[in-house]
Amino acid sequence: MIELDTTNMCSHLQKKLFNEDGVYYPIWQAMQTDNEITAVVRARQLHIYRKGKKILVLPGKAAPKIIREDSLNKLLPKELLK
Repeated sequence: MIELDTTNMCSHLQKKLFNEDGVYYPIWQAMQTDNEITAVVRARQLHIYRKGKKILVLPGKAAPKIIREDSLNKLLPKELLK
């Protein structure tokens, strides 16, 4: 189970990540069951790591940034990756 300090997280990102109808909610669910995943909030964005290597950055309003190929990336809606 991942615990995040959401005090510096963008409110748009919080809605997308934690609400059941949010576009990032499937990623949040997958992160909860994957022991290799860690995450930290930096500059109001969520930086996601697998085994210490950054794989994904989820902002509130901008498009997500895929850093490395990973199974979590497949959970992103295609329309966000344009």
